[in-house]
Amino acid sequence: MRLLLIVLVLQTPSFGQPAPPSWLHPGFDGREYRELLDYAFHGTLTSDTTRTMTAASERYTLEYRSPEAGMRNRWDLWVRADRHVAVMAIRGTIGDRLSWLENFYAAMVPATGSVQLSDSTHFDYRLSADEKAMVHVGWLLGLAYLSPTMLAQLRRVYAEGIHDIIIFGHSQGAALAFLTRSWFYYLQQKGDLPADIEFKTYCSAAPKPGNAFYAYDFDFITRGGWGFTVVNAADWVPETPFSIQTLSDINPVNPFNNFDNSLQKEAFLVRLYIRGEYNKLERRTRKADNAFRSVLGNSVYKQVKRSLPQLREPVYSNGSNYQRAGVPIVLEPDSAYYHLFPDSPDRVFMHHGFEPYFWLSSKYYQ
Repeated sequence: MRLLLIVLVLQTPSFGQPAPPSWLHPGFDGREYRELLDYAFHGTLTSDTTRTMTAASERYTLEYRSPEAGMRNRWDLWVRADRHVAVMAIRGTIGDRLSWLENFYAAMVPATGSVQLSDSTHFDYRLSADEKAMVHVGWLLGLAYLSPTMLAQLRRVYAEGIHDIIIFGHSQGAALAFLTRSWFYYLQQKGDLPADIEFKTYCSAAPKPGNAFYAYDFDFITRGGWGFTVVNAADWVPETPFSIQTLSDINPVNPFNNFDNSLQKEAFLVRLYIRGEYNKLERRTRKADNAFRSVLGNSVYKQVKRSLPQLREPVYSNGSNYQRAGVPIVLEPDSAYYHLFPDSPDRVFMHHGFEPYFWLSSKYYQ
């Protein structure tokens, strides 16, 4: 009787715990990353120094390539031969003025809201549960224009039994990969996407997608090894966009909001001097923030509107405190690396291309 009870317990499913993913596994996988990097390289139109990248097996087949949309964005859908895993590979910046304007359109907007893409089309989105979260407006628009094909293809492969999805991007594609993952998560929370889709995200050579509160949220929803940012320490792109931190970018419970109270024990002249210097610093950071928003928001929008005349200008947030998101996988260059990829003022993207990332990940993550 005891043996029968043990067998029954072992065979009874645990309804209180979600089933572990069957085909994707948490944690950074160097081979998986290089395979994705290879597929992304073959899906881009940008020139690169890559001559041979041998990670790509024939495990995946290109099943769908989206039309270019918005600011020349595009993505590919690769499906593994066993039809258990699909890859959504988002293309990065190409040699086109509008594609580059997407990067420079760097004012921030709330991570929850709506943008008017045309007279008849708007994109309602939620990318964070935190009302203080903000994201890069150019990359948000990149997601917005790609969103119809992304949803249609995701629902198609799900109906065919593929429930495990890798989201991948390099450079600008990585910035969109962050936002895509967040968007899918909150669609699942809302019930607009099936809850049993498992996502894993690799953001390669990624710039900073939003402020600290967006980054916190992304890291939280991908906790447990499901969201990575891969950085070549010699690459300048992950250090952008520029960040400016003001008092409004800090959690509201902080000593700076009660600055005068902390000076009560000081002499009057001391309080007067310190308060004056403090206000001077605060005004300067706010002035810089306003200048960045004017140039990288209003001015760039006028350029974008020439190509997208029906796009309505969004309402920008007060903030430019860009932060990195995702678990960092840092690829540290050494002397052998610099022998192959030497610094050169004439080749500013030397350390940003596919080949240096492929080479370094092969060195450290066999």
